[in-house]
Parts: sequence; C-alpha cells; structure tokens
Amino acid sequence: METYNQNSNSRLIPPHGGYRNLRSYQVAEMVYDATVVFCNRFIDRRSRTHDQMVQAARSGVQNIAEGSMASATSKKTELKLTGVARASLEELLLDFEAFLRQRGLRLWSKDSPEALAVRRKYQSDKSARSDVSNMTDPEVAANTLICLVNQASYLLGRQLQKLEQQFLTEGGFTERLYKARTEARSWRKP
Repeated sequence: METYNQNSNSRLIPPHGGYRNLRSYQVAEMVYDATVVFCNRFIDRRSRTHDQMVQAARSGVQNIAEGSMASATSKKTELKLTGVARASLEELLLDFEAFLRQRGLRLWSKDSPEALAVRRKYQSDKSARSDVSNMTDPEVAANTLICLVNQASYLLGRQLQKLEQQFLTEGGFTERLYKARTEARSWRKP
C-alpha cells in the first residue's frame, strides 16, 4: 500500500510552477511584448483599443503563470486559468483582425506563404522575438502577431487536453488529501 510519508515517492503537494518552460507561455510572452510595441507604434495610446489589446495579451501570459502555480492545490483552478489565458488571446486575435479589416489591409490566410514562413520561423527560433518588435509595416506586424496568437492558442488547447487527461487519471488535490488522510488513519490502527 502506498502511503504519504517522507519515504514515499508520492507527494501531497506535487511539483508545480515551471510555466517558464512551457512553450505556450514562451509564445504568449512573445505575443505580449510584441503587442505592447505594436500598440505603441500603430494605435493611439489614448484609445481604449490600445489598453484592451495590451491587457488581453498580458492576461494570456499572467493566467498561464497563475494557473501553473495553482496546479499544486487545484487542478480545477489550473484548468480554468489556462482556459482564461486562451480566451484572452482569442480576444486579442479579434482585435488584430479588426485592425487589418478597418484599415483595408490584407489578412493572411493560414496557409499563405507568409503565414507558413512565420510559423516555421517562430516555432523553433527563440531569438526571433526581437524581429516582431522591429516590424514597421502594420500589415506584416499584425499578421505576424495573428500567427503567433494562433500558435499560442493551439498550444494552450493541447495543454488543456493534457491537463484534462491528468485530472482524469491522477485526480485532484482534494482526492489526494482524502487518500492521504485515509491511509494515515489505516496505518495508525493496531
């Protein structure tokens, strides 16, 4: 019988955090940093849209981090916050699309040569982060960010699927607490 004690491999509070190593976090952080530059460059700083876009990008990053840290004691919270991160990025995606539409600029199809090139470049090249911030063409910058938002959203979708599977197979914190308490009581009985 597995017990929750110092000699056991099971831990009541499992390792958590580590969000900086998640590719979803890394891409979302790149999106956030580039969105700030994009908005400062192409959107009036006094407009509500400027603030909304920056806050949506920030929310994507912050909710990934917060969910990862909460994972030790609440899979429910981790799932919820990961979903909120994805929803925030969807809001940001709509803002970038609106930016292009309202200015009569072209929205790249997901299979366009430009979009495919962006996906290839940013999928593996972490040093490409500065390239996004240096863009001066609003159409290229918005479309590049749309590609990156879609990549982050895709990664978060996969992350949510994995979290759901982990929850189904491993349970949550409350279940671990109950199991540990039950085992501790049975271990003490003569």
